[in-house]
Amino acid sequence: QVQLVESGGGSVQAGGSLRLSCAASGYTRSVVSVGWFRQAPGKEREGVAAIYTGGGPPVYADSVKGRFTISQDNAKNTVFLQMNSLKPEDTAMYYCAAGPTWDRMLVMRQSVYNYWGQGTQVTVSS
Repeated sequence: QVQLVESGGGSVQAGGSLRLSCAASGYTRSVVSVGWFRQAPGKEREGVAAIYTGGGPPVYADSVKGRFTISQDNAKNTVFLQMNSLKPEDTAMYYCAAGPTWDRMLVMRQSVYNYWGQGTQVTVSS
């Protein structure tokens, strides 16, 4: 089992920044991919960014490219999502997820992941 705990959410004005953290515990050796997803009210959950725990270039949704950066500290079993130039449309609950495989073409799909955190709220005001 793997447990994931997100933190770092909050309320900011448009143009501001937030840094989300996803701390993993438990059988973390089974984790190959970590993804960040978000869900706004009335909308489906969507993939934002994903990273391979073994290294290599991450994957980003087009809507966040150039503004968000996903990174990891393997020693601390923590993945970060640095969010800059935030927009009101970034407002959502943000979730991190962990999975046992890595495929760049698939990592933005929820079905790839078998562990999920409880989420952290991000609110961006105009």
